[in-house]
Amino acid sequence: MNHLLQLAVSFGKISLFFVSTLSIGGVSASTASPPNVVVMLSDDQGWGDFSIHGNPHISTPNLDKLAESGVQFDHFFVCALCAPTRAEFLTGRYFKRTGVRGVTRGKERLNTDEMFISDIFKRAGYKTAAFGKWHNGMQYPYHPNARGFDEFYGFCSGHWAHYYSPMLDHNGEIVTGSGYLTDDLTERAMSYIENHKQEAFFVYLAFNTPHSPMQVPDKWWNKFEKMQDDLGAHTCAAYAMVENIDWNVGRLVKKIEELKLRDNTIILYFNDNGPNGKRWNGGMKGKKGSLDEGGVRSPLFLSWPSKIQPGTKIPHIAGAIDLLPTLSELVDIDYSGTKPLDGKSLKPLLVDSSEKWPERILYQSQSSFKPGTVSLRTQRYRMDSKGKLYDMIEDLGQESPINKQKPEVVKMLEDKAKAWSQEMLEKYGNVTEERSYIIGHPGARMTQVPARDAKSLGGIERSSKFPNASYFTNWTSTKDTIEWRCEVGQSGIYKAEIFYTCKAEDLGSTVRLSFMDNELTGKITEAHDSPLIGMKEDRVKRKESYDKEWGRMTLGEIRLEEGNGRLRLQATDIPGAQVMDFRMLLLTRMNDS
Repeated sequence: MNHLLQLAVSFGKISLFFVSTLSIGGVSASTASPPNVVVMLSDDQGWGDFSIHGNPHISTPNLDKLAESGVQFDHFFVCALCAPTRAEFLTGRYFKRTGVRGVTRGKERLNTDEMFISDIFKRAGYKTAAFGKWHNGMQYPYHPNARGFDEFYGFCSGHWAHYYSPMLDHNGEIVTGSGYLTDDLTERAMSYIENHKQEAFFVYLAFNTPHSPMQVPDKWWNKFEKMQDDLGAHTCAAYAMVENIDWNVGRLVKKIEELKLRDNTIILYFNDNGPNGKRWNGGMKGKKGSLDEGGVRSPLFLSWPSKIQPGTKIPHIAGAIDLLPTLSELVDIDYSGTKPLDGKSLKPLLVDSSEKWPERILYQSQSSFKPGTVSLRTQRYRMDSKGKLYDMIEDLGQESPINKQKPEVVKMLEDKAKAWSQEMLEKYGNVTEERSYIIGHPGARMTQVPARDAKSLGGIERSSKFPNASYFTNWTSTKDTIEWRCEVGQSGIYKAEIFYTCKAEDLGSTVRLSFMDNELTGKITEAHDSPLIGMKEDRVKRKESYDKEWGRMTLGEIRLEEGNGRLRLQATDIPGAQVMDFRMLLLTRMNDS
């Protein structure tokens, strides 16, 4: 047996990567360096949105090939919504333990004492990068760069308002994207992999599609445009977006092959919840937001050519909570020292799919801690959130409850559901105080303070009832106020910039920004008008906010002192019809004191 000492600090210890002849799934190989890891996660793609699963309307040859090149988990489960699934993947723990309470206005943030999979890989010497939709916190210490990722390019909100060269976040700096967002994110991931091909890397590519807005280039839309009468415009747009994802997956895998990294790279693909609409889903009941089978079942494709036998199918139930321990053990990283995990390593199933696997129960739940918000899945049965029991082998559509036929199973699962719900409520459900948004964390010079996270008082209106990527408009009175509940992490002088639009005839409003005993007063002196954008590119009329091309203007400098309080924007003089349309405040610490 050959040995290689790889110096990597992992939880304060030296980790050893042993180079040995491994046999996983019947394939033997010798590797001289730690394996790379690429995790791809799609947004609102259903289990049925793959041709390999039998969907007759869609073609996903690259995803199908990825699935066939390694292991397919037939019964893999995630959460009903986006942020909770991401939390479970990142921590290996049920999302309710992590502080996640929803999908917007700060409720999507994970507690700062949670250990992320990125932290674990980074401490083991890996280069770490995240591209795409983050959705687990925007401001430090919730930002991806504060959670174990060396590199971040994408957006931190729950969804984005425009997919063509939009405003994005690159390591905390505001930048403009390049072209169609899904393509752009893939390009960034490919470039990162090429630039770090000599190092072990952990890359997390979180696609923004097929989440709305339903925007997709003509190249992908043309095939489905003529199917709208039969399938519906939303479904056609989703399928077009998925086929675009498939193309991007294909070129990313090709790039890894060209760099001669494929044999030693673990590639993993899954979805964050069920489909964002009623479409073909293998006969399962439920869609996004539902705790029924179709709302929480996802594919899991895991490919590692030098180690995993292609064409392997694993029938055992598994979930997003299992990915942290699984990937850590596959690359031989010690993840002890983290909080107790709910997930378990699936490595034994990859090593020997015939190994006896103990029966287990997976819990899917809504963000609420109210009764009736949890569904349980065993290898054969699902008990839904209303207490109805279904045989998932005989009744995938959950049409005929079998409570009377299986009273002992019903009693067992009712007891399990009650105990689990009680534990979650007692340990994690008594959070009543609103968490503050952090400004000026010592780890970051710049802090984004978006309209999404604010409350408006008076006549100010939000551009959509869905806060993510929204802005404020109808700011017409000096009594109107925009405010954020904030905690300043480090005292200092901060430059305040606004992202806004203002017509020339409305110029001249005086705006006051205040926090505790300090304030600055600035005037809107630069006209920046923009029509709403996104309508032209939308294939389906949206419910979320449209976007604008936002101007960026310095309002002034303000001294902020450490502590908790309300950060407020208020106009003291409005010579025109309104102050401005307001998208975001950007605070940059100029000095520390």
